Order: sequence, then C-alpha cells, then structure tokens
Amino acid sequence: MIPVQGYAGHKVAVLGLGRSGLATAAALKAGGAEPLLWDDSPESRARAEAAGWACHDLTREGAFAGVSALITSPGIPHLYPQPNNVIAKAMEEGIPVDNDIGLFFRSWATADWDDFETAPRSVCVTGSNGKSTTTALIHHILRHAGRPTQMAGNIGRGVLDIDPAEDGEVVVLELSSYQTDLARALTPDVAVFTNLSPDHLDRHGGMGGYFAAKRRLFAEGGPDRAVIGVDEKEGVYLANQIATSREDDRVIRISAARKLGDYGWSVFARKGFLAEWRKGRQVASIDLREVTGLPGAHNHQNACAAYAACRSLGLAPRLIEEALRSFEGLPHRSQTVAEKRGVRYVNDSKATNVDSAEKALQAFRNIRWIAGGLGKEGGVASLRPHLEHVKKAYFIGHSGRDFALELAGLEHEICETMERAVARAAAEAEAGDTVLLAPAAASFDQYPNFEKRGDHFAELVAALPE
Repeated sequence: MIPVQGYAGHKVAVLGLGRSGLATAAALKAGGAEPLLWDDSPESRARAEAAGWACHDLTREGAFAGVSALITSPGIPHLYPQPNNVIAKAMEEGIPVDNDIGLFFRSWATADWDDFETAPRSVCVTGSNGKSTTTALIHHILRHAGRPTQMAGNIGRGVLDIDPAEDGEVVVLELSSYQTDLARALTPDVAVFTNLSPDHLDRHGGMGGYFAAKRRLFAEGGPDRAVIGVDEKEGVYLANQIATSREDDRVIRISAARKLGDYGWSVFARKGFLAEWRKGRQVASIDLREVTGLPGAHNHQNACAAYAACRSLGLAPRLIEEALRSFEGLPHRSQTVAEKRGVRYVNDSKATNVDSAEKALQAFRNIRWIAGGLGKEGGVASLRPHLEHVKKAYFIGHSGRDFALELAGLEHEICETMERAVARAAAEAEAGDTVLLAPAAASFDQYPNFEKRGDHFAELVAALPE
C-alpha cells in the first residue's frame, strides 16, 4: 500500500466504493487521514460496511463541513454528460476534487528514496486501443530483464494498493481518459500515447474533450520522455507540441503504418519488422512475424510503443527482443486459446467496438468470424472494406441480425448464441482457418462483461474434439 501524503489529520471524502475506492480509503487512513466513504449504490455501501468501513452520507446537507478534499472513482462523471450530484456539490463548495491517480503521484516518492542507488521511475500508458497490451508488455519486458517492477492502474491492482517502491523499481500504469482527466498530479517519467479513436465521447463532451483528457498526461505531466503514436492526426499534433525540433529525442515517435527515419528518435513497424532509428540511421531491427503473442499490425504498434518505452529506460534491443518472443498476450485480446485439427481459435472478446474489430480482422487470414452482441451507435457498416479475409460470419446476440443487414453480401449465419456459433464455425472450418471472436459490440445483452464472454468462448473451444 502507498500511504497518502499531505492529508494527515484531515477529513477526506471518498466517492465510489469499488476496487479503487476501497484501496484509496485504506491508503488515506494509512497516511493519517480520516476517510469519509460514500457510494450511491446501497449494495456497494453494504459491501464496504461488511469489510469494516463506516459510510458517511455525502448527499446530506452539511456533509462537506471540515472536509479537505473529495476523491472520486474514475467511473463517476464529474462534468459530462452530467456531473454526479455529490461531485457537483463539492465543486460548488470549493472542495478540491481528485482521484487515486493524483494521490499516487503526490505520495509515491518518499524520504527513503534518498538512500536508493537508482531512483524509482514510472511509465504511464494511455490511448484508445492497445494500452492494456502495451502496459502488460512493458511490465513483461522489465521482468524479463530482471528489473523490479509493478503494474497497476486501469489494469491489475489499484495504484494505491501496490507496494512501496524498491531501489531502481519501475511502476507501469495503464491510465484511461477517466483517470487522466481529473488527476491533480500527473508526473510520469515516461508517458506513452498509443493511438486515438472515438470512444467515451458522451463522458468527455466530444472528440476534442476526449483527446484533451489524454493530452493532460503530457501537457500537465511534463514527462522526461514521451512515446507517441503518430498514425492519427492527434498523435502528430501532440508530438509537434512537445518536441522543440525535429531532432529532439525526448519525443519518440512510433508508427505501424510508415517509415519514420527523419526524426531524432523513432520506432516503426513495416511488413512485420520493427525498426529503431536514431539521428538518421537504423540502430536495431526485430522480426515480429513469428511473435505469436502479438499478431497483426495493431499489436505491432503495441510492440513499438513498449520497445520505445523500454529503450528509454536503458534496456538493450536484444534483451527486449527476447522478451517479446516470450510474451503470451493478454486474455481476450487476440489471444490464441487453442489450435485443433489445423484450425486456430482466437479470443478477441475485448474488441467491443468497430475500430478494435477492424484491427482483429486485419490480423488474420481465412477467418470464420463470430460477431455480435449489444451493438453500438454507428453500426458496423464501416467494416465493409476490411472483410476480404472473412470466409463466413456467425452472428450472435441482440444485434446479430442488424449486423447481417449492414454487411449484406457477406456469407453469414444467424446463430443467436455463442454455443451455436462455435459449433457451426468449428464444423465448417478447414485446416489453415482462424475462428475469430471479435464481436464489434458490447457484451451486456448476454454476458455481464467481455471477460465472461471470452471465457465462455474459450470453454466451448476447449470442449471441441481434438
């Protein structure tokens, strides 16, 4: 646990009693503060009370008397589409509103660091797609290299739940736009921006607000090194805003679409090969085509981001290459769950939107595509140009028939359920085919989350005959 600094003897309100909220309360208490806990959900309050916490009704009149700050969980809206009533009240009364990320950055460094030979460092990863894989990959590479490291944030543990830093440790944090948007302190040593595509737009008041939330990690944080994906205009803009010249190697530009040899420092992937360029010349190259844990161009972009971050921490290219080859990937993200009778079965249940599904469809050949669920605004018609490798689709869930209409002309079957889709795809698949679960839709029509959907797919595949 990271005891929170700066609030000893103060009352600090905590809104939202999920994983991060309870970890925040414990860290505040460890730092000498008096946490006042509240959640709008009676079930969450009951769980907190069962865990030994007392709840303090932050909705009643005078609830913020003597309170020094309000710490809110990331999933609770504070501005758009409508601020939570408790947060709105705190802001009206002039109570500073923060989140656990802000508390982490004001509390992580301690006097003990004065005795360390090598100061601990933090790497923070944000973006629309690939940030979980990139975060996990950086963590994996550091572990392979024998560096002390912890992983937290939007993946794994809450940031205040990790252990105090060791000598030379690197903490790797995945940060969502919800987390970067509100944190009052953001001071990463290395900040990574993977890419940007429309998501959470209602929460940020549009695309500009969404990008602004991501940009805060760089503009507010002032990282020593910035790794920036430049395959979208926002990344090009962000790199230009930070770099003082073309040769400024504090900015490492990355791409999975084009060569970037004319900058001070760049890493890019083309035709399955990762290349690192510094000051106009190539200094390293890695063949990514046989790295089974990172299939497709989107994962090659993740590899470029992780490679660049680890190079900025002083790791050697050959050591990074060894680690890439032993990376097995994350569950539900282009995860190969089995190979049976020459057919590969891939679980990409995390592909809950069109952009993610597009990347999955581009990563494989001879695809038998399982898609559908609770469709999102805008539909899936934009996937039409990316279906050249799809032999047949097997549509499931609430939006299955809508998908079939929007993708008219694609050979398909309405299966309704995952059981039937897996059975039909397996029965029709031939050696060399890939049965790909990439739903392009949310899971909530049939499953509580994308993890359960992916687990069900994997269970059904495991039950298929060898």
